Amino acid sequence: MKLPAITFQKEALSRFGELVEKEWLITNGLGSYASSTVLGINTRKYHGLLVAALDPPGNRTVCLSKLDEDIIVGNDVFRLGSNEFHDVIYPDGYKLINQFSIDPFPTYSYDLGNVQVSKTVFMPKNKNSVAVSYKLTNKSVLDAKVRLYPLLTCRYYHTVVDRLRTPLNFTLKSTSTQFQATFQRPQATIVCRSTDGEFKEAINWVDRLHYRDEALRGEADVDDCFQPGYFELQVPAETEKEFAVSCAVSYESQEARDILDSVGSTISDIKDSLNQEVNQKAELLSNFHRDHPQVPMSDWLNWILLAADSFMVESADGKKAVIAGYHWFEPWGRDTFISLPGLMLVTGKYNDAKDILQTFIQYSKSGLIPNFVSDKSGIPVYDTVDGTLWYVNAVLQYLKYTGDFGFVKDELWEKLQGIVENHQKGTLFGIHLDDDGLLMHGPRLTWMDATVGTDVITPRTGKAVEIQALWYNTLRTMELLADKFEEPTLAEKYGAMANQTRQSFNEKFWNPQNGCLFDVVNEKALDASIRPNQIFAVSLDYTMLNNEKSQQVVEAVNRELVTPYGLRTLSLGDPKFVGRCAGDSRSRDMAYHNGTIWPWLLGPYVTAYLKVNDYSAKAREQMLENLVLPLFTTGIHQGGLGTINEIYDCDPPNEPRGCISQAWSVAEPLRAYVEDILQVKPKFWKQ
Repeated sequence: MKLPAITFQKEALSRFGELVEKEWLITNGLGSYASSTVLGINTRKYHGLLVAALDPPGNRTVCLSKLDEDIIVGNDVFRLGSNEFHDVIYPDGYKLINQFSIDPFPTYSYDLGNVQVSKTVFMPKNKNSVAVSYKLTNKSVLDAKVRLYPLLTCRYYHTVVDRLRTPLNFTLKSTSTQFQATFQRPQATIVCRSTDGEFKEAINWVDRLHYRDEALRGEADVDDCFQPGYFELQVPAETEKEFAVSCAVSYESQEARDILDSVGSTISDIKDSLNQEVNQKAELLSNFHRDHPQVPMSDWLNWILLAADSFMVESADGKKAVIAGYHWFEPWGRDTFISLPGLMLVTGKYNDAKDILQTFIQYSKSGLIPNFVSDKSGIPVYDTVDGTLWYVNAVLQYLKYTGDFGFVKDELWEKLQGIVENHQKGTLFGIHLDDDGLLMHGPRLTWMDATVGTDVITPRTGKAVEIQALWYNTLRTMELLADKFEEPTLAEKYGAMANQTRQSFNEKFWNPQNGCLFDVVNEKALDASIRPNQIFAVSLDYTMLNNEKSQQVVEAVNRELVTPYGLRTLSLGDPKFVGRCAGDSRSRDMAYHNGTIWPWLLGPYVTAYLKVNDYSAKAREQMLENLVLPLFTTGIHQGGLGTINEIYDCDPPNEPRGCISQAWSVAEPLRAYVEDILQVKPKFWKQ
């Protein structure tokens, strides 16, 4: 299977302002990652060659920030590294890049006249390590000297270092081929090794590094790092040499060295490790296309499939989890359950889906599934009304693909009943079933949960439209399960509850003036804001609207909210509308759900549109050409290369924003493309 590639040639690389905003990302299956820009300039505090999840998939720690290179030929010194400070970029080696490609790992090529250099960055699977492989071709009549400068730190990835205020306390040990830096706070040992040459200890601090993207976000943007020394080696005249630097990190020094040993100590070992990673990616794509012969093969789809795999991680105890988004999101319940069909079911990773469903149900408390489990404390947080309902929907989707009712009955059924019972009698955060069969909840509990200080931007207190849609879907799913498990009394109960919910929903949520659904209903007001939340009342498997109203909802959303990058979160004419999600956290949060475009919403929209248009060939072609292809073919070449950003500005030119790679931005459009546009339906579903 030929892997896809994204390549920038010399001419394109000269467009500094454009290329410094394009970022690459590789992951290792533990929550760790390596990431930077096409120009090799770190523009975020989250960038680094080894950002390691020390407690997989959490406690991500920036360890190896960069690896800069000097090539010395006679009296000429070529500095390949690039570091930005507030008033200067020095060195400015990005000007020497002749080509950059991701194929499938990031590779930088430099043309220095008589000397050519290429370097490839990759991460071995399930190891907190990174390797940078080099090839230097020296056509000069002079020997070339190579110096490789690791730039180190040891900090939680949300923070930066000011060494005068909070010194990096560490001890350094070195030999002729490697060094070991042991840090006290946070506790970690970083070990680096070269396959050639020798290490020369020479501590040097690089202070006041500037991260331009953090400055634009109103975040801390100045960082101090240190160089423990450099690796030095010779490349004789008119020869070619391959060599590599590898780095590993762990709490314990011996474990870090063991990880490094497993990657290999020779260039042959490193190349074998690289080939293994390339082969694994090729196999992943081959397996998908073998199992889905109806799905046309394309580079953009292969990038999306590789991106989907990058969110799947494994915890220290072997449990599967989903990273909601890179760089800064951790595993979140809501994001996991929404993403699960696209990441795991469409791609055939049924055991991973089963593992995640089993893991989250164990945290069930008062009928709620947690939305978040802190990577620091391990304490689950339950502040969501829809996360639990999305979990039940994920169970339904799992059954559609696997027919594994035995697992659901043995492992989940009792707690699924508890979910309904607790919502009936009332649970945390004011979540309870009202007398009309609709679900009540407090503020900031839906996915539109942005706040500025103590102010909730979109409180949506009362009865939000998608919550009722999800609640109805939950009740019908429970009715289905009760029938399957031959519990007629329970089936009758859930069916009666669903009927009441449907009747009340149709009575209270229809907005005849706008020909669509109210966003929130409560005893004080009807919120007529036109938002995308109503699309779930059509897209979910079990829906409460008749065909005519479903058609009107889709038409309203299409008219007011649809863009080629996703759905905007508020109609353009609304006085609360904000067109750009940029600036400091306050400015971003004010815009986050008040106009910002979210790619993941294309998934439910495509599903809803095709449902009301009977999945006609014409409708499927429209959804493909007007929405899915523009998002995927354009998106993979924008902010996060080979993947899809979290959000986009609504105002032109629709800049990608937020995380550079978001799980549900990839998962939901992928699911809709396969299931709805291509009509590759789950095996066991007959509604």
